[in-house]
Amino acid sequence: MGTKSICFSFLLICSFFIHFHSPKGVVVAQEIAKSESEALGVAEPERREAIEIIIGGGGAPSPTPSPSTACPPPPPKPLSRLEKAKRVLLKFKSLIDDPNCYTQDWNVARNACDFNGIRCATFPTDRQTAVAGIDLNTARVTGKNGCPLPLSESGVLDSIPELTFFHVNSNGFSGTVPDKIINFPYFFELDLSNNKLTGQFPPQVLESKLLVFLDLRFNTLKGSIPPKLFNMDLDVIFLNNNGFSQNLPDNFGSTPARYLTFANNQLTGSIPRSIGNACKTLTEVLFLGNRFDGCLPYEIGLLNKATVFDVSKNLLTGPIPLSFGCLEKIQFLNLAHNKFYGAVPDIVCKLQSLRNNGNLSLSDNYFNEIGPSCWSLIKSKVLDVSKNCIPGLPNQRSHQECYAFYCNKKSCPNPSSLYYIPCKPHWQQSASTVSHHPTGSPPHPVTYNALKPHRLRL
Repeated sequence: MGTKSICFSFLLICSFFIHFHSPKGVVVAQEIAKSESEALGVAEPERREAIEIIIGGGGAPSPTPSPSTACPPPPPKPLSRLEKAKRVLLKFKSLIDDPNCYTQDWNVARNACDFNGIRCATFPTDRQTAVAGIDLNTARVTGKNGCPLPLSESGVLDSIPELTFFHVNSNGFSGTVPDKIINFPYFFELDLSNNKLTGQFPPQVLESKLLVFLDLRFNTLKGSIPPKLFNMDLDVIFLNNNGFSQNLPDNFGSTPARYLTFANNQLTGSIPRSIGNACKTLTEVLFLGNRFDGCLPYEIGLLNKATVFDVSKNLLTGPIPLSFGCLEKIQFLNLAHNKFYGAVPDIVCKLQSLRNNGNLSLSDNYFNEIGPSCWSLIKSKVLDVSKNCIPGLPNQRSHQECYAFYCNKKSCPNPSSLYYIPCKPHWQQSASTVSHHPTGSPPHPVTYNALKPHRLRL
């Protein structure tokens, strides 16, 4: 045992003796050392630290009591429909080159409804003002530095669900149609004409239930035209000047559309017989500039509302069906640049809609006979039969060329249908009921305007 321990034991004994043997039994109020260190006057850091650990959690300072929990700040006010659309438009502006300064007035300080090309309306469900339409027709915007401007990545079409129309004729949009348009509750018109769209027919269009106007002309779309398109409740379908190929679907006549253009593609096969089912609505249809072949079905004569029918510049053949005499409203009938042959039905030349400054073009075929009514249309310059095989007329094919053709002409599979007339003979009017005076030129057809890449004004 060490010296310090001996001293401490001695002090304890002395203290005990003094405490119990002091005079008069008085207890001495002297504190008794509680440890060896205290008795020797030496600090006891280990002990103090141990006590602090028991009391307050160790040598570290005691944690500050947490204040009472305050209420969280209120959430920010949600953006209005108009403000959301404005942000989309301004972001789109940052992604484009705008050589014509079409979006020059699109800025933070301006009301989005006052932006050039933007149309606003009251949204039906909550009565908020919203961007209802975007018109960038002929703006000629592209991606930055002339780069492609993917339609599905630009955000301008798929991020404004209140849109009712999107017209962007003659710009630099590329890629495909975004999926989100399927869920837009009031989306009626889509014009992507004269852009840089590629690939197959956009399937998103087929799922857009409310579309009534579809214009995809002057792009580089290819492949077949899907049958589902003709089950949609569309009023206008413009697909001309693309690369669509293969046959038209058999359900073609199911469409309720009034205006159809398939011109200048690579479509093949025959004109579907179901076209007659569109008789209640079909007004103008352009098939020109394709590779259609075979004979014309008599069902075309059922189109009693049609004013324009154009199958020029194809590979069609056979005689003109007599049912064409039932096209009582036809004003522009163009069968030029094909391989039609036989006699031109005089009942077609008797149609008053043609005689009153209409247009009947049968040039560059192999017709070999016309009747008296057709002769009168030639004189009035309504009928063009140049470059045929008609004796006695100028500007016809040579005898050798006509002979060679007729030696190898193709017959139609159902020749009896060519003589079927599905209407009352309204063309057999008496001379007293027929007007011999022109009633003025008919209005220019809507569909022929679609053959130019510029915007359409219907």
